[in-house]
Amino acid sequence: MRYWILALGLCWALGAQALPLVEKQRFALDSFTTQSGTTLKEVAVGWEAYGTLNADKSNAILITHFFSGSSHAAGKYSDQDPLPGYWDAIIGPGKAIDTDKYYVLSVDTLANANAFDPHVITTGPASLNPATGKPYGLDFPVVSIRDFVNVQKALLDKLGINKLHAVVGASMGSFQALDWAVAYPDKVERMVSVIGAGQMDPWTVYGLERWSDPIKADPAWHNGHYYEQGQPKTGLTKAVAYIIYDATYPDGFNSRYTPPTDAAPKSDIRAGYKSVDELMGHAAIRAHFQDANAILYLVRASQMFLAGYNGKLEDNLAKVSAKTLFMPASHDRLLVPKMARSTYETLKKLGKDSQYQEIDGVWGHLDGLVNIQSQGQVLKDFLDK
Repeated sequence: MRYWILALGLCWALGAQALPLVEKQRFALDSFTTQSGTTLKEVAVGWEAYGTLNADKSNAILITHFFSGSSHAAGKYSDQDPLPGYWDAIIGPGKAIDTDKYYVLSVDTLANANAFDPHVITTGPASLNPATGKPYGLDFPVVSIRDFVNVQKALLDKLGINKLHAVVGASMGSFQALDWAVAYPDKVERMVSVIGAGQMDPWTVYGLERWSDPIKADPAWHNGHYYEQGQPKTGLTKAVAYIIYDATYPDGFNSRYTPPTDAAPKSDIRAGYKSVDELMGHAAIRAHFQDANAILYLVRASQMFLAGYNGKLEDNLAKVSAKTLFMPASHDRLLVPKMARSTYETLKKLGKDSQYQEIDGVWGHLDGLVNIQSQGQVLKDFLDK
């Protein structure tokens, strides 16, 4: 998603204090057993942190990242980086998530989409299977939102962090944040769900399936065993284009792309529109760092999402003891605001301490990333109370 944001040419928190340069760190587990029952050997993920952990380790805030993101939530790796991490507008000294007060950390998910980004460390289908010495491909087990949460918990356990001041995530990251509050209620004091939901519905499951279809339809996919031959670029690029399109509201999308006034399509059915070519060009930039199989695994993890993993949502939400804040985007076409509002209303019905605040803007789902600072004070007040 960073490459899409770069293409938009957005301004980020001008005049705000910058974080020191960020270092990507590596966390490894000798083995990890997934919710699907498979034990993976030699699991590794990347993580980064901003701010300082206090003496009693009570000021930690975990940031859980979105579908096509990574643990690079804020700051830069070098002074030459064109843009900082995706939520730099709200993470840093004096910002809504104030690194003068909080120790903020973020962790790559398993099967991270950006498997070929040199700054991403993640075990996934593109990784070498220790048993065969070859990439896993589709032999990699199905992974869930709860698996992502449990890897994060393993890192926190190693760091000696027994309780989180808050867990905050956007989109697929919101799934992880809410699942944290259900799975480990004694360890989460506050939970913030940005552009999120409590569970998937059939409409959203089908919408996500569209992201998988072009990959599977590409002859170069070879049923997931393409690593020696190279990526199924056509299918992957089309999938990424769908992701960009679905995450964007028409007002923002139309301001970015050329209006359909091309002459050639009027006389030649084979001719295309410049706006479509522009979108595909942006998708190709992002696809360069992504793994097609990883997209399939993240789609499945998202489709399966239910806060609590099993059972009924209301029963699972009854376990939540954290204060919660839901921040959907008013014009979201991907995870419509009703999904977050329904979860919020269920928590209120259960007598839980919960807040709801929509993020307005012209970018739809993307407003949870590029316009989050518009509700920065709401977020700051929630974290500080």
